[in-house]
Amino acid sequence: MRKLVLLAGLTIGLFSCGSKDDTVVGFKTTMSIQSVFDAGKVAKGELIHAKFQVENTGENPLILSDVKGSCTCTVADFSKDPIAPGEKGFIKATVKTEGASTGSLSKSITVLANTTPASTTIAVKATIIK
Repeated sequence: MRKLVLLAGLTIGLFSCGSKDDTVVGFKTTMSIQSVFDAGKVAKGELIHAKFQVENTGENPLILSDVKGSCTCTVADFSKDPIAPGEKGFIKATVKTEGASTGSLSKSITVLANTTPASTTIAVKATIIK
């Protein structure tokens, strides 16, 4: 009898751990963000400080989960708290130009958020002069 109760308990436990198809991971929303920050002419060796304004244009809180530059010369900071519908947040990017060659510079930044699509690419552009 004891084995039967143990077997029944394990069976119920295993079947109750199954996943459901209606599980909601998170609510999606929409955002508005400028796609390019143009720093204009920048002397080689200067830092470019770009600021992007992010607006939540959807009906659910906007969560910026990660913001990464395309290389080690681009460092990004961003609003860590959820951005309420109709509110604005920020993305700040600093681009080091000391290793850049003269001419056109374009560095991309990938923004991961609870939007569709989940990944958005923005860019910092400049013309590097001597």
